[in-house]
Amino acid sequence: MTETPRSISVTGTGSAEAVPDLLTLSIGVECRRDTVAEAYSEAGTRSAAITAELRQHGVDNTDMSTSGLNVRAELNWQDGRGQTVTGYLASNTLTVRIRAVSASSQILAGAVAAGGDSVRLNGLSLGFADPAAVEARAREAAWQDARTTAAHYAALSGASLGRVLSLTQHTGFQAPIPVAKMQRAVAADALTVEAGESSVTATIGVVWELLN
Repeated sequence: MTETPRSISVTGTGSAEAVPDLLTLSIGVECRRDTVAEAYSEAGTRSAAITAELRQHGVDNTDMSTSGLNVRAELNWQDGRGQTVTGYLASNTLTVRIRAVSASSQILAGAVAAGGDSVRLNGLSLGFADPAAVEARAREAAWQDARTTAAHYAALSGASLGRVLSLTQHTGFQAPIPVAKMQRAVAADALTVEAGESSVTATIGVVWELLN
């Protein structure tokens, strides 16, 4: 019979930091009017103004996509009359990727100015257009963490590490944490986007053979 080798199983976690080069923005438009047609038309006009402004700042069409479109009646309850329609609300949401992160504050201010009071900022997040290099460094850090831990336990038990029996990446990569959600644009020129650094985290599980 083949003897099962002694082994040790450890989890390693590593992270890598880099300056983000991609900002993803969710920007919405809400227009209230007396009729469906008026609300829908105004929302379309505002959205077109926003996309035109974004193009003026070099945002490509492929980096803009409509992710939500809605038209609904606004209702009010009145005693004796029940629900009555007080107007109509048309809204849509545009997801925008801004690759010139250093100019994002200016681009955002321009988009808000173009949309006026109808603009709603739903939030933004900073990340990487091509995260492969940062993820590779996070994996290397996770590997070193796992190996250091395994070697320490092996030494404590009077053994040494042999070959790797298995390796599993547990949960993929932790995406950069998004910036806090914003509901309404009040003073666009006072909003500054600071890129800072974003961290990517990798977690792996490794099983080593233990040698006497």
